[in-house]
Amino acid sequence: GSCWHRCCPGRNNACWALGTRRARCYCDSYCERTGDCCEDYHTACRRAAVGCVVGSWGPWSGCSSLCGVGSKARSRQVTIPPRHGGEPCPDLKQRRGCLGEHPACGATK
Repeated sequence: GSCWHRCCPGRNNACWALGTRRARCYCDSYCERTGDCCEDYHTACRRAAVGCVVGSWGPWSGCSSLCGVGSKARSRQVTIPPRHGGEPCPDLKQRRGCLGEHPACGATK
């Protein structure tokens, strides 16, 4: 089977061709993990592969709760998207817990 113009990023079960003995072979980047790549996968896809590149994390947001348990979030942007079966992008958002301690909190207790 040939991956020519069929290279897909990540895991994509629709990204396949008929290989030897009429069995499916795959042209997605996940085929390297499962070992079912088409014979020309490396020459057709990996040579031109571009992995995802992301920027640095932005600042954490303020706590979602002024008093008590809440959460903070931050994000980052994709600067170069993956192409031709390159590595997919990592997480673009993070969230963590926080404890709101606004000065007015003590007065309401």
